[in-house]
Amino acid sequence: MSNVFLLIVVAIVIFFSGIKIVRPTHRGLIERLGKYNRFANPGFNWIIPMIENLYQVNTTEQMVDAEPQEIITNDNLNARVDAQVYFKVKADENSVKNSQYDVNKYQWQIVNLARTTLRNIIGTLTLKSANSERGKINSELHKTLCTETGSWGIEIVRTELKEIDPPKDVQETMNKVVKAENEKIAAIDFATAAETVADGQKRAQIKNAEGIKQSRILQAEGEAEAIRLVNEAAEKYFVGNAQILRKLQAVENSLSENTKVVIPTDTELVNIIGELAGVLPLRRESKEK
Repeated sequence: MSNVFLLIVVAIVIFFSGIKIVRPTHRGLIERLGKYNRFANPGFNWIIPMIENLYQVNTTEQMVDAEPQEIITNDNLNARVDAQVYFKVKADENSVKNSQYDVNKYQWQIVNLARTTLRNIIGTLTLKSANSERGKINSELHKTLCTETGSWGIEIVRTELKEIDPPKDVQETMNKVVKAENEKIAAIDFATAAETVADGQKRAQIKNAEGIKQSRILQAEGEAEAIRLVNEAAEKYFVGNAQILRKLQAVENSLSENTKVVIPTDTELVNIIGELAGVLPLRRESKEK
């Protein structure tokens, strides 16, 4: 009886010691006596203790830093370059197996592959083009990593070029160049604004001159019309009466100086002045009447 009880206890211990739980973020590889036996999905799994082993593999997205390194650019400048690589192990059985059996320490391999690829890419570029073409560098790095890790059961999600820092003295020179370019752009904008203001003032002066010109034309036309009316009046009233015209001019000059002039009421000059002013002329009454 005791032997049976002992066997039951041993069986229970073996059973519980063989229970393995795989998390949803992982997949498992079960090896029997050092040889791959089967694939373990998330949840409950049971292995034979001391005969089988379960190795869990993380299938979530991970990140490795390629670590800063000095790279000589095409224009013989040392640039400090750093990048990050985001990847994950594919969740299917073959991919998980490949990540464990076809490559040794794939994180470390990805870091070294990324560093080598960056040296090859940036070495063909000048420092200025490397800074302005970060998207192109990321694209080429991602493409190369995808090609090289295709048999590892790994998916390269994306790559990020973290920094491309030139030497300190080169950085100071570049800052001065950028400052000079900004000052040049500001000077051009100021000159353009000044030119616009000057052009506006010029147009305003032209408009003003045109107004003065038009005003003088209208004034001249008015004076011409006045002269025409005077000529018509002279032709109507003073043809053959030069003496009366002379008297009228004398009266006009006197009135302009506020001089009092006494004119007899029965003279022809009074009748002419009245008719010019719109007053009916005085008619002489016959003495005989």
